[in-house]
Amino acid sequence: MKLFNREKAMAAGYSNDVLPTKEEDRKWGVSNFFTVWMGSVHNIPNYIAIGGLFALGLSVGQVFAAIMVASVVIAAMLVLNGHAGSKYGLPFAMLLRLSYGPKGAMIPGVLRGVISAIMWFGFQTYAGSQALSILIGKLWPTYLTLGGDWNLLGLSLPALISFLLFWLFNVALIYGGMAFLGKFTNILSPLVYIVFGGMAIWAINLAGGIGPILSYTGSGVAGNKIVIFIAAITAVIAAWAAPIVNISDFTKLAKSTKTQAIGQTVGLVVSYLLFAVASIAIIVGSEIAFGTPIWNVLDVVARFDGTFAVAISVLTLCLTTLSVNVTGNIVPAGYQLASLFPKTLTFKSGAIIAAVVGILVMPWKLMENATSIFTFLNIIGGILAPVTGIMLAQYFIISKTKIDLNALYDSEKGKYYYTKGFNINAIITTIVAGVICLIGNFVPVLKPLYDMSWFVGIITAFILYTALESPYSKGTLMQKTPELNKENS
Repeated sequence: MKLFNREKAMAAGYSNDVLPTKEEDRKWGVSNFFTVWMGSVHNIPNYIAIGGLFALGLSVGQVFAAIMVASVVIAAMLVLNGHAGSKYGLPFAMLLRLSYGPKGAMIPGVLRGVISAIMWFGFQTYAGSQALSILIGKLWPTYLTLGGDWNLLGLSLPALISFLLFWLFNVALIYGGMAFLGKFTNILSPLVYIVFGGMAIWAINLAGGIGPILSYTGSGVAGNKIVIFIAAITAVIAAWAAPIVNISDFTKLAKSTKTQAIGQTVGLVVSYLLFAVASIAIIVGSEIAFGTPIWNVLDVVARFDGTFAVAISVLTLCLTTLSVNVTGNIVPAGYQLASLFPKTLTFKSGAIIAAVVGILVMPWKLMENATSIFTFLNIIGGILAPVTGIMLAQYFIISKTKIDLNALYDSEKGKYYYTKGFNINAIITTIVAGVICLIGNFVPVLKPLYDMSWFVGIITAFILYTALESPYSKGTLMQKTPELNKENS
């Protein structure tokens, strides 16, 4: 395999942010990958999603099983789609070119790195700001009454101030860079175990022991139980649809593929085991104790008696939400915008632009009730799962894990240039799989496909793309279009 010509790529206008990570800069070990996703598991929107599962009528056993099955699937997807990053040091924005072409990569890049990242960023920022309001309100009760009935687009003055403050914390972390982020998550990890473990114990005692929680059955669900169970797993996985797509932005920092595989697998499963116990205990225990469903974990925290307990719990929720917001949203948005405009934007300037737009999407509209988050998750899953399916099929089946880096960074010719910079097969697959995922939202008889959008999207895309890119299909296409054959040779 030819050595990568870094100087040629830089001369062509590529910034260091989108070039393969040098061997000496790949320093993330097992501990880094074990902790980096901790905040992505233990954050406010994830607890809200679990509260939504109970609101739909699932039992404790069903919710626990759904969480743990989802954790194994998520870990497998992160490891597999992160393989190219750990092997070649490739960032997500450039890895997309392998299957979509240099110009076609803009389509999934915008779907993940701009649209979904910015929507998630705004959503996480608002969730974190709610926690911040609780913390400030406990320390300064008058804060919650500032401005009286005044509001701006649905936000009261305290809510607006908290939102802007938490937004600024996110922006500050951007300037810390990826090295600081790794240290930040290592510090956060033990705090997560202490706080959420303590919250679970509090809720169990409040409910009168573990027995009442385990015997909780919910209101029951109507419909096909298998479809509903898979839909519950989908809801948990869909929150990871975006990080799964751009995981190479993190694995490109790995010391080795083995390192990221062990770190992510153990980290995800252990984190989700704690999350399953804590979320179920907190949500069910508080419902038993207070006699009313509490789907938002922040409403549980607000009922704590001690100021210190509220402060440490809210602080941890803020930090975990801050962690996932940067790792899962701002990092990919910054890199994607930098790759779309490599001569004018860097990672940091792209991230700032994304953060500003994240305010404009009015994310507080996504937390109006217990189940509104599922619509958001299904749409995100339906949009991004096909991209993951295509990336996996291209890398493991078509390319057999071998990438010509020099051809990948040649935006004018070479085997990854496809047809005028677009791989039509990838674009067709994205559209077809996306439509199949989301059509159930409009056609009632196909609603099960929509409820299982992530699974439907990744399986459909993997099979369809592999078929379209098979030697027989491509051979037939080449015979019909000799000029294309010449262009790709």
